[in-house]
Amino acid sequence: MDIEALAFDTGGTVLDWHGGLVAVLSSVGAQHGASLDWHALANDWRRRAMKGIVGQTQPAFNMDDVHRRTLDEVLAQHALQAFTEAERHRIWRAWHELDAWPDFAAAQATLRKFFPVVSFTMLPTALVVDVSRRNGIVWDAVISCEMIGVYKPHAQAYATAARWMALEPARILMVACHNFDLNAAHQAGFRTAFVRRPDEWGPEGPPDPKPNMNYDFIEDGFEALADKLLALQSRSHGGR
Repeated sequence: MDIEALAFDTGGTVLDWHGGLVAVLSSVGAQHGASLDWHALANDWRRRAMKGIVGQTQPAFNMDDVHRRTLDEVLAQHALQAFTEAERHRIWRAWHELDAWPDFAAAQATLRKFFPVVSFTMLPTALVVDVSRRNGIVWDAVISCEMIGVYKPHAQAYATAARWMALEPARILMVACHNFDLNAAHQAGFRTAFVRRPDEWGPEGPPDPKPNMNYDFIEDGFEALADKLLALQSRSHGGR
């Protein structure tokens, strides 16, 4: 297996969106004396946002726009119309202030010594810049579907990312915790790595926690993936 670059899904795979959203929603809710299942509300928001962006072609909006629109929908659905415009902006802005999963940054930094490492994501470019700076993550490139104009899981998104990286898809390892992303990447000719993120959706658990294909790598965490990739790299270079 001759892997020359790694492409990471970023929302969910790298970022703890659920924890970040629950924290800000519960904080703002407390100021209004609201006591709701903030875990369920955060997941409702995420589902609506994903529905609004996945598979889009040449949209006149990006995921930041979808997050803002669907936030209003969710607050109305849960009778939280009293949240002010400033509070809504604070909640929306939390997407740009998310923490990465604790096992990511160190493993990514190690991998980057041996491979180009790219964020290949449906998140807006500005959001990835903000969260990467916050978490001390350095990418060799950020490829947002916003740049391409075509969103995963369209084959064109993967083909364009590979072309921009100047690599055949089979030389790129797509890393994600979502089957829909990896299945589409596999169809586009990428190598694939499923990294489990059991806490992505909080207590509810992720909708697809188990790999539904025989991916090239199936790991519980980023450290394990890094260990296997570096072992492969060592063998391919004769142990040097």
